[in-house]
Amino acid sequence: MRRDLISYALFSFFLFIMLEGLLYAAIHWWPAFTENLGALKMLASPLPILADQIKLVDKLGAPAYVAGQHYFKACNILGSTAAVLFASNAIAGEAQRGTLEVWLARPVSRLRLYTERFVMGQLAVAIPVFLSSLTVPALLETVGTSMRYSDLLRCSAYQSVFLGAMFSVTFAVSAIGQQPLKIAFVFLFFAIAEFAIYMVKTITHYSIFRWTDIQTFSAIISTNTTPLDRVAVMLGIQAVAFIAGFAIFRHRTP
Repeated sequence: MRRDLISYALFSFFLFIMLEGLLYAAIHWWPAFTENLGALKMLASPLPILADQIKLVDKLGAPAYVAGQHYFKACNILGSTAAVLFASNAIAGEAQRGTLEVWLARPVSRLRLYTERFVMGQLAVAIPVFLSSLTVPALLETVGTSMRYSDLLRCSAYQSVFLGAMFSVTFAVSAIGQQPLKIAFVFLFFAIAEFAIYMVKTITHYSIFRWTDIQTFSAIISTNTTPLDRVAVMLGIQAVAFIAGFAIFRHRTP
C-alpha cells in the first residue's frame, strides 16, 4: 500500500506540474490574446467550431479563456492521458511484471485491493486538476483580471468526474488484461480520435469532449450551475465499470 501511494503521488505531482506550467503560460499570454482578438477571429473563421470558441471568449472574457485553455485543452488532453496510463497499468501491469500472484497473496480481500487502486488512481488524476485550478485567481491578478474560486471548484469537480469515467472504463479492462501498453494504446487512440472529430462540424456532436468543451464550462461559470444530468451519466459509467471490472477480477488467477 505504501509503495502504491508513493508511486501514485509522484505521478500525480508530475501531472500537477505540467498542468500548472501550461496554465501559467496561458494566463501570461492573456493580454496579448486580447490585443490580437480581431486577427484571431479572422484566422478562425474557416473553422466554425474554433470561431465559436473565440467569440465566447470575446463575450465572457478571462473565465471563458481559462475554461478553454485549462479545462478543455490541458485537463482534457493531459488528464485523459494520465487517467488512461494510471488505469491501464493498475492491474494489467502487475500481470505483465509477473507480480500479480504476490499482490493477490496479500492478507486482505480482493475487494480492498481493487478498491484501493481504483480510488488512488481517481485521486491521482483529480487532485492535480483541483490544485492547479485553485492557483488561477492569483495568476489572473498578475494580468489585471479575476475569477471566482466557486466557479473553479465547480468546473474542477465536473472535469474530475469526466476523467474519472475514462479512468474507470480503462481500469475495468486492466482488471482482465495482461498487456498494459496495448490497453493504453487503444484508449489513447480513442481519446485522440474523439478530440480530432470534435473540430469537424458535421460530426462534432459524436465527440465525448462535447461534454467538456469551452461552451460547457462557460455555462457552468455564467449560470452558477452544474449539468447534473451529465454528471449522473458519468457517475453511472464509473459505477458500472467498477462493478463489471471487479466481477471479473474477483475470479482472476495469476
